[in-house]
Amino acid sequence: MKKEALFTDRAPKPAGPYSQAIKIGGFLFISGQIPINPETGKIVEGGIEEQTRQVMENIKAIVEAAGYTMNDIVKVFVFLNDLSQFPKFNAEYAKYFKEKPPARTTVGASIPKNALLEVSAIAYKCEEKS
Repeated sequence: MKKEALFTDRAPKPAGPYSQAIKIGGFLFISGQIPINPETGKIVEGGIEEQTRQVMENIKAIVEAAGYTMNDIVKVFVFLNDLSQFPKFNAEYAKYFKEKPPARTTVGASIPKNALLEVSAIAYKCEEKS
């Protein structure tokens, strides 16, 4: 298996020495996404709902660019700067996983650029045998 770094301009450019995602075998490891609009390079305005939506759209763009779907996500790591915002975050997040939602870990954390959240994920899809 070879390690492949993936990039799409539909998600924010990495701000450091990391890839948007790494594919190896059937696994796709998606780097933590904060609510940056890829067109402006800035954090989206609004509260936790708007920021959650942008983060999930960034993840969706990366997943789709790699040939996966949101249904292929098996594990999500969520970092919230204020855990009291969890119910609002959760309501928006649930819109992206209607059936068989992935396993998830949620913790409180200090997030770069004063963002309200950061989310990373792991997706898996069986590779086609040729």
